[in-house]
Amino acid sequence: MEWNFRTAGELAAALRAGEVTSVDLTDEAIARIEREDKAINAICVPDFDRARAAAREADRARARGEDRPLLGIPVTVKESYDVAGLPTSWGMPQHRDHVPAEDAVQVSRLKDAGAVVLGKTNVPLGLQDIQSFNEIHGTTANPWDPDRTPGGSSGGSAAALAAGFGALSIGSDLAGSLRTPAHFCGVYAHKPTLGLAATRGMTPPSEPVLPVDLDLAVVGPMARTARDLTLLLDVMAGPDPLTHGKAYKVTLPPARHDRLGDFRVLVLEDHPLIPTGSAVRAGVHRVAAALAGSGARVERHSPLLPDLTEAATLYMRLLISGSVARFPIESLEQPSADDESLGAVRLRAMASSHHDWLEANHRRELHRHGWRRLFAEFDAVVCPITPTPAFPHDHHPNPMERRIDVDGVAYPYFDQLVWAGLATMPGLPATAVPAGRSPEGLPVGVQLIGPMFEDRTPLRLAELLEEEIGGFRAPR
Repeated sequence: MEWNFRTAGELAAALRAGEVTSVDLTDEAIARIEREDKAINAICVPDFDRARAAAREADRARARGEDRPLLGIPVTVKESYDVAGLPTSWGMPQHRDHVPAEDAVQVSRLKDAGAVVLGKTNVPLGLQDIQSFNEIHGTTANPWDPDRTPGGSSGGSAAALAAGFGALSIGSDLAGSLRTPAHFCGVYAHKPTLGLAATRGMTPPSEPVLPVDLDLAVVGPMARTARDLTLLLDVMAGPDPLTHGKAYKVTLPPARHDRLGDFRVLVLEDHPLIPTGSAVRAGVHRVAAALAGSGARVERHSPLLPDLTEAATLYMRLLISGSVARFPIESLEQPSADDESLGAVRLRAMASSHHDWLEANHRRELHRHGWRRLFAEFDAVVCPITPTPAFPHDHHPNPMERRIDVDGVAYPYFDQLVWAGLATMPGLPATAVPAGRSPEGLPVGVQLIGPMFEDRTPLRLAELLEEEIGGFRAPR
Protein backbone atom coordinates (compact mmCIF):
# COMPACT_ATOMS: atom_id res chain seq x y z
CA MET A 1 0.00 0.00 0.00
CA GLU A 2 1.18 3.55 -0.80
CA TRP A 3 1.40 5.47 2.47
CA ASN A 4 3.14 8.69 1.47
CA PHE A 5 -0.02 10.73 0.85
CA ARG A 6 -2.06 9.34 3.73
CA THR A 7 -3.02 11.75 6.49
CA ALA A 8 -1.34 11.75 9.88
CA GLY A 9 -4.63 10.62 11.41
CA GLU A 10 -4.81 7.68 9.01
CA LEU A 11 -1.19 6.74 9.67
CA ALA A 12 -1.76 6.86 13.43
CA ALA A 13 -4.78 4.56 13.10
CA ALA A 14 -2.85 2.14 10.88
CA LEU A 15 0.06 2.07 13.30
CA ARG A 16 -2.24 1.40 16.25
CA ALA A 17 -3.96 -1.39 14.32
CA GLY A 18 -0.64 -2.99 13.43
CA GLU A 19 -1.24 -2.57 9.69
CA VAL A 20 2.14 -0.92 9.20
CA THR A 21 5.27 -0.12 11.21
CA SER A 22 7.03 3.18 11.65
CA VAL A 23 10.09 1.64 9.99
CA ASP A 24 7.95 0.85 6.94
CA LEU A 25 6.57 4.39 6.78
CA THR A 26 9.98 5.97 7.28
CA ASP A 27 11.71 3.81 4.68
CA GLU A 28 8.95 4.56 2.17
CA ALA A 29 9.17 8.31 2.85
CA ILE A 30 12.96 8.32 2.51
CA ALA A 31 12.77 6.34 -0.74
CA ARG A 32 10.29 8.86 -2.13
CA ILE A 33 12.47 11.81 -1.12
CA GLU A 34 15.54 10.24 -2.69
CA ARG A 35 13.57 9.57 -5.87
CA GLU A 36 11.56 12.80 -6.23
CA ASP A 37 13.33 15.60 -4.37
CA LYS A 38 16.05 16.22 -6.93
CA ALA A 39 13.48 18.13 -8.98
CA ILE A 40 11.88 19.92 -6.01
CA ASN A 41 14.70 20.52 -3.51
CA ALA A 42 12.40 20.72 -0.49
CA ILE A 43 14.52 18.71 1.98
CA CYS A 44 17.68 20.77 2.36
CA VAL A 45 19.09 18.94 5.42
CA PRO A 46 18.18 15.24 5.42
CA ASP A 47 18.53 13.29 8.66
CA PHE A 48 17.74 9.80 7.41
CA ASP A 49 19.99 7.71 9.68
CA ARG A 50 18.54 9.23 12.85
CA ALA A 51 15.04 9.03 11.36
CA ARG A 52 15.40 5.29 10.86
CA ALA A 53 16.69 4.94 14.43
CA ALA A 54 13.74 6.96 15.74
CA ALA A 55 11.35 4.79 13.74
CA ARG A 56 12.80 1.63 15.23
CA GLU A 57 12.43 3.10 18.72
CA ALA A 58 8.83 4.15 17.94
CA ASP A 59 7.99 0.57 16.97
CA ARG A 60 9.58 -0.73 20.17
CA ALA A 61 7.64 1.84 22.22
CA ARG A 62 4.36 0.77 20.61
CA ALA A 63 5.21 -2.87 21.30
CA ARG A 64 5.59 -1.88 24.97
CA GLY A 65 2.06 -0.48 24.91
CA GLU A 66 2.90 3.21 24.50
CA ASP A 67 0.62 5.42 22.44
CA ARG A 68 1.51 9.07 21.86
CA PRO A 69 -0.17 11.53 19.46
CA LEU A 70 2.45 11.27 16.69
CA LEU A 71 4.15 8.01 17.62
CA GLY A 72 5.98 6.70 14.56
CA ILE A 73 4.70 9.32 12.08
CA PRO A 74 7.30 10.78 9.65
CA VAL A 75 7.45 14.60 9.64
CA THR A 76 9.68 17.42 8.46
CA VAL A 77 10.88 20.60 10.17
CA LYS A 78 11.56 24.04 8.72
CA GLU A 79 15.30 24.73 8.47
CA SER A 80 15.04 27.69 10.83
CA TYR A 81 14.25 25.43 13.82
CA ASP A 82 17.19 24.24 15.86
CA VAL A 83 17.64 20.47 15.69
CA ALA A 84 20.54 19.21 17.78
CA GLY A 85 23.36 18.04 15.55
CA LEU A 86 22.01 19.59 12.33
CA PRO A 87 23.00 22.96 10.82
CA THR A 88 20.66 25.91 11.30
CA SER A 89 21.70 28.68 8.93
CA TRP A 90 18.43 30.44 8.00
CA GLY A 91 19.95 30.34 4.51
CA MET A 92 22.70 32.80 5.52
CA PRO A 93 26.12 31.76 4.14
CA GLN A 94 28.03 33.13 7.11
CA HIS A 95 26.14 30.71 9.36
CA ARG A 96 26.34 27.57 7.19
CA ASP A 97 28.39 25.79 9.89
CA HIS A 98 26.20 26.78 12.85
CA VAL A 99 25.15 23.52 14.55
CA PRO A 100 23.01 23.92 17.69
CA ALA A 101 23.48 21.53 20.59
CA GLU A 102 19.82 21.55 21.66
CA ASP A 103 16.47 21.09 19.96
CA ALA A 104 14.02 23.96 19.63
CA VAL A 105 11.04 23.75 21.99
CA GLN A 106 8.77 22.65 19.13
CA VAL A 107 11.22 20.03 17.88
CA SER A 108 11.34 18.62 21.41
CA ARG A 109 7.55 18.55 21.47
CA LEU A 110 7.44 16.71 18.15
CA LYS A 111 9.91 14.12 19.42
CA ASP A 112 8.15 13.79 22.78
CA ALA A 113 4.92 13.12 20.85
CA GLY A 114 6.73 10.30 19.03
CA ALA A 115 7.25 11.90 15.62
CA VAL A 116 10.06 10.72 13.34
CA VAL A 117 11.95 13.73 11.95
CA LEU A 118 13.03 13.05 8.35
CA GLY A 119 15.00 16.29 7.98
CA LYS A 120 14.77 20.04 7.51
CA THR A 121 13.06 22.01 4.73
CA ASN A 122 14.38 24.91 2.70
CA VAL A 123 13.88 28.63 3.41
CA PRO A 124 14.83 32.00 1.89
CA LEU A 125 17.76 34.09 3.09
CA GLY A 126 17.01 35.15 6.65
CA LEU A 127 13.38 34.02 6.18
CA GLN A 128 12.89 37.38 4.48
CA ASP A 129 11.11 36.44 1.25
CA ILE A 130 7.89 35.10 -0.26
CA GLN A 131 10.01 32.48 -2.05
CA SER A 132 12.46 29.82 -0.81
CA PHE A 133 15.98 30.09 -2.22
CA ASN A 134 19.42 30.79 -0.77
CA GLU A 135 23.09 30.39 -1.66
CA ILE A 136 23.61 27.38 0.60
CA HIS A 137 20.75 25.11 -0.42
CA GLY A 138 19.58 26.53 -3.74
CA THR A 139 16.02 27.00 -4.98
CA THR A 140 12.94 25.04 -3.96
CA ALA A 141 10.43 24.47 -6.76
CA ASN A 142 6.67 24.23 -6.56
CA PRO A 143 5.60 20.59 -7.05
CA TRP A 144 2.74 21.80 -9.25
CA ASP A 145 5.04 23.74 -11.59
CA PRO A 146 8.83 23.73 -11.14
CA ASP A 147 9.09 27.14 -12.81
CA ARG A 148 7.13 28.68 -9.94
CA THR A 149 7.89 29.28 -6.29
CA PRO A 150 6.33 27.22 -3.50
CA GLY A 151 6.22 30.43 -1.47
CA GLY A 152 8.14 31.41 1.60
CA SER A 153 9.45 31.38 4.07
CA SER A 154 8.02 27.94 4.91
CA GLY A 155 8.13 27.05 1.22
CA GLY A 156 10.22 23.92 1.67
CA SER A 157 7.70 22.56 4.16
CA ALA A 158 4.71 23.20 1.89
CA ALA A 159 6.52 21.68 -1.09
CA ALA A 160 7.46 18.64 0.98
CA LEU A 161 3.86 18.07 2.02
CA ALA A 162 2.54 18.49 -1.52
CA ALA A 163 5.17 16.04 -2.78
CA GLY A 164 4.39 13.39 -0.16
CA PHE A 165 7.55 13.85 1.93
CA GLY A 166 6.15 13.24 5.42
CA ALA A 167 2.63 13.68 6.76
CA LEU A 168 3.20 16.89 8.74
CA SER A 169 5.59 19.82 8.98
CA ILE A 170 6.19 22.75 11.28
CA GLY A 171 6.88 26.26 10.03
CA SER A 172 6.61 29.86 11.12
CA ASP A 173 4.67 32.93 10.04
CA LEU A 174 5.54 36.62 10.21
CA ALA A 175 4.40 37.74 6.76
CA GLY A 176 2.24 34.84 5.66
CA SER A 177 5.13 32.38 5.84
CA LEU A 178 2.83 29.48 6.74
CA ARG A 179 -0.26 30.58 4.83
CA THR A 180 1.29 31.70 1.52
CA PRO A 181 3.20 28.44 0.87
CA ALA A 182 0.07 26.47 1.79
CA HIS A 183 -1.92 28.56 -0.70
CA PHE A 184 0.73 28.14 -3.42
CA CYS A 185 1.13 24.38 -2.90
CA GLY A 186 -2.45 23.34 -2.19
CA VAL A 187 -1.98 22.24 1.43
CA TYR A 188 -3.21 23.39 4.84
CA ALA A 189 -1.53 25.60 7.44
CA HIS A 190 -2.53 27.36 10.62
CA LYS A 191 -1.09 30.61 11.95
CA PRO A 192 -1.86 30.38 15.66
CA THR A 193 -2.85 33.25 17.89
CA LEU A 194 0.22 35.32 18.76
CA GLY A 195 1.91 33.79 21.80
CA LEU A 196 -0.01 30.51 21.79
CA ALA A 197 2.96 28.31 20.83
CA ALA A 198 6.46 28.73 22.26
CA THR A 199 9.08 29.90 19.74
CA ARG A 200 12.40 29.35 21.54
CA GLY A 201 14.90 27.69 19.23
CA MET A 202 13.28 29.13 16.11
CA THR A 203 16.03 31.70 16.48
CA PRO A 204 18.43 33.40 14.04
CA PRO A 205 21.85 31.76 14.42
CA SER A 206 23.38 35.14 15.31
CA GLU A 207 21.17 35.49 18.40
CA PRO A 208 21.07 33.74 21.78
CA VAL A 209 18.37 31.09 22.17
CA LEU A 210 15.99 32.71 24.66
CA PRO A 211 12.24 32.51 25.42
CA VAL A 212 11.48 35.82 23.68
CA ASP A 213 7.94 37.15 23.21
CA LEU A 214 7.92 38.00 19.50
CA ASP A 215 6.02 41.03 18.25
CA LEU A 216 4.37 39.50 15.16
CA ALA A 217 5.90 36.10 14.42
CA VAL A 218 4.43 32.74 15.39
CA VAL A 219 5.24 29.07 14.85
CA GLY A 220 2.59 26.71 13.59
CA PRO A 221 1.51 23.47 11.90
CA MET A 222 1.28 22.48 8.23
CA ALA A 223 -0.50 19.40 6.91
CA ARG A 224 -2.53 17.91 4.07
CA THR A 225 -5.83 17.99 5.98
CA ALA A 226 -7.50 20.38 8.38
CA ARG A 227 -7.90 17.72 11.06
CA ASP A 228 -4.16 17.05 10.98
CA LEU A 229 -3.57 20.74 11.68
CA THR A 230 -5.52 20.41 14.92
CA LEU A 231 -3.64 17.22 15.83
CA LEU A 232 -0.31 19.00 15.40
CA LEU A 233 -1.41 22.28 17.01
CA ASP A 234 -2.37 20.34 20.14
CA VAL A 235 1.23 19.11 20.27
CA MET A 236 2.67 22.58 19.67
CA ALA A 237 0.40 24.77 21.79
CA GLY A 238 1.60 26.04 25.13
CA PRO A 239 4.06 28.59 26.50
CA ASP A 240 7.75 28.07 27.05
CA PRO A 241 8.49 25.87 30.10
CA LEU A 242 11.39 28.19 30.97
CA THR A 243 8.92 31.00 31.68
CA HIS A 244 5.78 29.11 32.75
CA GLY A 245 7.05 25.83 34.19
CA LYS A 246 6.72 22.36 32.75
CA ALA A 247 3.39 21.69 34.47
CA TYR A 248 1.64 24.64 32.81
CA LYS A 249 -1.03 23.58 30.33
CA VAL A 250 -2.95 25.68 27.83
CA THR A 251 -6.66 25.12 27.29
CA LEU A 252 -8.27 26.56 24.19
CA PRO A 253 -12.04 27.07 24.06
CA PRO A 254 -13.96 24.71 21.79
CA ALA A 255 -15.02 25.76 18.30
CA ARG A 256 -18.03 28.06 18.38
CA HIS A 257 -20.01 25.75 16.11
CA ASP A 258 -19.91 22.19 14.85
CA ARG A 259 -22.12 22.59 11.77
CA LEU A 260 -21.28 24.65 8.70
CA GLY A 261 -24.75 26.18 8.63
CA ASP A 262 -24.33 27.67 12.11
CA PHE A 263 -21.33 29.86 11.25
CA ARG A 264 -21.58 33.61 10.80
CA VAL A 265 -18.95 34.61 8.23
CA LEU A 266 -17.74 37.89 6.78
CA VAL A 267 -16.33 37.39 3.27
CA LEU A 268 -13.76 39.88 1.92
CA GLU A 269 -12.33 39.80 -1.59
CA ASP A 270 -11.26 43.39 -2.29
CA HIS A 271 -8.43 45.34 -0.71
CA PRO A 272 -8.08 49.10 -1.22
CA LEU A 273 -4.30 48.88 -1.83
CA ILE A 274 -3.96 46.00 -4.33
CA PRO A 275 -6.48 44.22 -6.56
CA THR A 276 -7.38 40.57 -6.12
CA GLY A 277 -6.55 38.45 -9.15
CA SER A 278 -9.34 36.57 -10.87
CA ALA A 279 -8.09 33.10 -9.84
CA VAL A 280 -7.99 34.00 -6.15
CA ARG A 281 -11.31 35.84 -6.41
CA ALA A 282 -12.85 32.64 -7.80
CA GLY A 283 -11.48 30.71 -4.80
CA VAL A 284 -13.07 33.15 -2.38
CA HIS A 285 -16.36 32.85 -4.29
CA ARG A 286 -16.20 29.06 -4.14
CA VAL A 287 -15.83 29.07 -0.35
CA ALA A 288 -18.54 31.73 0.06
CA ALA A 289 -20.93 29.71 -2.09
CA ALA A 290 -20.28 26.55 -0.07
CA LEU A 291 -20.98 28.44 3.15
CA ALA A 292 -24.16 30.04 1.84
CA GLY A 293 -25.32 26.75 0.34
CA SER A 294 -24.95 25.08 3.73
CA GLY A 295 -27.07 27.69 5.42
CA ALA A 296 -24.32 29.78 7.00
CA ARG A 297 -24.90 33.49 7.44
CA VAL A 298 -22.62 35.12 4.87
CA GLU A 299 -22.08 38.88 4.75
CA ARG A 300 -19.91 40.87 2.36
CA HIS A 301 -19.68 44.11 4.32
CA SER A 302 -19.65 45.18 7.95
CA PRO A 303 -19.13 48.59 9.58
CA LEU A 304 -17.33 46.71 12.37
CA LEU A 305 -14.40 45.74 10.11
CA PRO A 306 -11.27 47.71 11.03
CA ASP A 307 -10.02 50.00 8.27
CA LEU A 308 -8.06 47.88 5.80
CA THR A 309 -5.78 50.67 4.61
CA GLU A 310 -4.72 51.63 8.11
CA ALA A 311 -4.35 47.95 9.02
CA ALA A 312 -1.96 47.41 6.11
CA THR A 313 -0.01 50.56 6.94
CA LEU A 314 0.36 49.59 10.60
CA TYR A 315 1.40 46.10 9.63
CA MET A 316 4.12 47.38 7.29
CA ARG A 317 5.41 49.76 9.95
CA LEU A 318 5.65 47.02 12.57
CA LEU A 319 6.94 44.37 10.15
CA ILE A 320 9.70 46.42 8.52
CA SER A 321 10.88 48.19 11.66
CA GLY A 322 11.16 44.83 13.43
CA SER A 323 12.90 43.14 10.50
CA VAL A 324 15.43 45.94 10.10
CA ALA A 325 16.15 45.84 13.84
CA ARG A 326 17.14 42.15 13.49
CA PHE A 327 18.78 42.37 10.06
CA PRO A 328 20.13 45.92 9.68
CA ILE A 329 20.43 47.43 6.21
CA GLU A 330 22.04 50.56 4.85
CA SER A 331 20.05 53.76 5.33
CA LEU A 332 17.89 54.72 2.37
CA GLU A 333 16.68 58.06 1.06
CA GLN A 334 13.36 58.87 2.72
CA PRO A 335 10.22 59.48 0.63
CA SER A 336 8.42 62.81 0.46
CA ALA A 337 5.91 63.59 3.19
CA ASP A 338 2.96 63.40 0.81
CA ASP A 339 3.82 59.88 -0.42
CA GLU A 340 1.40 57.52 1.33
CA SER A 341 2.14 54.38 -0.71
CA LEU A 342 3.08 51.15 1.03
CA GLY A 343 6.53 51.50 -0.48
CA ALA A 344 6.92 54.82 1.29
CA VAL A 345 5.64 53.27 4.52
CA ARG A 346 8.31 50.58 4.24
CA LEU A 347 11.10 53.11 3.67
CA ARG A 348 10.03 55.22 6.64
CA ALA A 349 9.79 52.13 8.84
CA MET A 350 13.45 51.35 8.15
CA ALA A 351 14.32 54.46 10.14
CA SER A 352 11.57 54.02 12.74
CA SER A 353 12.24 55.19 16.31
CA HIS A 354 10.98 53.58 19.49
CA HIS A 355 8.54 56.48 19.78
CA ASP A 356 7.24 55.61 16.31
CA TRP A 357 6.83 51.97 17.32
CA LEU A 358 4.92 52.87 20.48
CA GLU A 359 2.53 55.01 18.46
CA ALA A 360 1.99 52.21 15.95
CA ASN A 361 1.49 49.72 18.78
CA HIS A 362 -1.18 51.97 20.32
CA ARG A 363 -3.00 52.03 17.00
CA ARG A 364 -2.70 48.24 16.88
CA GLU A 365 -4.47 47.95 20.23
CA LEU A 366 -7.34 50.00 18.83
CA HIS A 367 -7.53 47.59 15.90
CA ARG A 368 -7.53 44.63 18.28
CA HIS A 369 -10.51 46.15 20.07
CA GLY A 370 -12.22 46.59 16.71
CA TRP A 371 -11.68 42.90 15.94
CA ARG A 372 -13.15 41.93 19.32
CA ARG A 373 -16.30 43.85 18.43
CA LEU A 374 -16.43 42.27 14.97
CA PHE A 375 -16.08 38.75 16.38
CA ALA A 376 -19.05 39.37 18.67
CA GLU A 377 -21.12 39.48 15.45
CA PHE A 378 -19.14 37.04 13.26
CA ASP A 379 -17.30 33.77 13.87
CA ALA A 380 -14.75 33.99 11.06
CA VAL A 381 -13.55 36.15 8.18
CA VAL A 382 -12.84 34.55 4.80
CA CYS A 383 -10.36 36.43 2.59
CA PRO A 384 -7.38 35.98 0.23
CA ILE A 385 -3.89 35.07 1.39
CA THR A 386 -2.16 36.76 -1.56
CA PRO A 387 -3.69 38.29 -4.69
CA THR A 388 -2.40 35.54 -7.03
CA PRO A 389 -1.51 31.85 -7.18
CA ALA A 390 2.18 30.87 -7.15
CA PHE A 391 4.27 33.19 -9.31
CA PRO A 392 7.41 32.40 -11.38
CA HIS A 393 10.75 32.37 -9.56
CA ASP A 394 12.11 35.91 -9.25
CA HIS A 395 15.68 36.17 -7.95
CA HIS A 396 16.21 39.87 -8.59
CA PRO A 397 18.85 40.81 -5.99
CA ASN A 398 16.87 43.83 -4.79
CA PRO A 399 13.41 42.67 -3.64
CA MET A 400 12.25 46.28 -3.52
CA GLU A 401 12.55 46.37 -7.31
CA ARG A 402 10.61 43.16 -7.91
CA ARG A 403 7.01 43.28 -9.12
CA ILE A 404 4.01 40.99 -8.72
CA ASP A 405 1.79 40.50 -11.76
CA VAL A 406 -1.93 40.67 -10.92
CA ASP A 407 -3.94 39.84 -14.03
CA GLY A 408 -1.43 41.54 -16.29
CA VAL A 409 -0.73 44.63 -14.15
CA ALA A 410 2.49 44.99 -12.15
CA TYR A 411 2.49 46.04 -8.48
CA PRO A 412 5.28 46.40 -5.90
CA TYR A 413 6.36 42.92 -4.79
CA PHE A 414 5.79 43.37 -1.08
CA ASP A 415 2.37 44.98 -1.49
CA GLN A 416 1.01 41.43 -1.81
CA LEU A 417 1.58 41.01 1.93
CA VAL A 418 -1.42 43.16 2.91
CA TRP A 419 -3.77 40.18 3.17
CA ALA A 420 -1.36 38.16 5.30
CA GLY A 421 -0.89 41.19 7.54
CA LEU A 422 -4.61 41.47 8.20
CA ALA A 423 -4.38 38.61 10.71
CA THR A 424 -0.72 39.05 11.68
CA MET A 425 -0.84 42.69 12.82
CA PRO A 426 -3.47 42.11 15.57
CA GLY A 427 -2.16 38.59 16.33
CA LEU A 428 -5.27 36.67 15.24
CA PRO A 429 -5.38 32.97 14.31
CA ALA A 430 -5.79 32.19 10.61
CA THR A 431 -6.15 28.86 8.82
CA ALA A 432 -5.09 28.48 5.18
CA VAL A 433 -7.30 26.09 3.22
CA PRO A 434 -7.32 24.90 -0.42
CA ALA A 435 -10.09 26.51 -2.46
CA GLY A 436 -9.71 25.10 -5.94
CA ARG A 437 -7.40 25.57 -8.92
CA SER A 438 -6.55 28.44 -11.24
CA PRO A 439 -7.23 28.14 -15.00
CA GLU A 440 -3.56 27.06 -15.33
CA GLY A 441 -4.15 24.28 -12.80
CA LEU A 442 -2.29 25.93 -9.92
CA PRO A 443 -3.60 25.62 -6.36
CA VAL A 444 -5.55 28.52 -4.87
CA GLY A 445 -6.16 28.93 -1.15
CA VAL A 446 -8.00 31.30 1.15
CA GLN A 447 -7.58 32.07 4.84
CA LEU A 448 -10.12 31.76 7.62
CA ILE A 449 -9.39 34.38 10.30
CA GLY A 450 -10.79 33.73 13.75
CA PRO A 451 -11.04 35.40 17.16
CA MET A 452 -7.93 35.66 19.32
CA PHE A 453 -7.22 32.44 21.25
CA GLU A 454 -10.23 30.79 19.60
CA ASP A 455 -8.03 28.87 17.16
CA ARG A 456 -10.37 25.88 17.20
CA THR A 457 -13.08 27.93 15.48
CA PRO A 458 -11.29 28.53 12.14
CA LEU A 459 -9.77 25.04 12.38
CA ARG A 460 -13.21 23.45 12.72
CA LEU A 461 -14.54 25.64 9.92
CA ALA A 462 -11.65 24.39 7.78
CA GLU A 463 -12.60 20.76 8.51
CA LEU A 464 -16.23 21.37 7.58
CA LEU A 465 -15.29 23.16 4.36
CA GLU A 466 -12.96 20.31 3.45
CA GLU A 467 -15.91 17.94 3.69
CA GLU A 468 -17.98 20.27 1.52
CA ILE A 469 -15.59 21.36 -1.26
CA GLY A 470 -12.66 18.97 -0.96
CA GLY A 471 -9.12 19.68 0.10
CA PHE A 472 -5.62 18.60 -0.83
CA ARG A 473 -5.03 16.81 -4.09
CA ALA A 474 -1.63 15.42 -5.04
CA PRO A 475 0.08 17.09 -8.02
CA ARG A 476 -0.05 15.00 -11.18
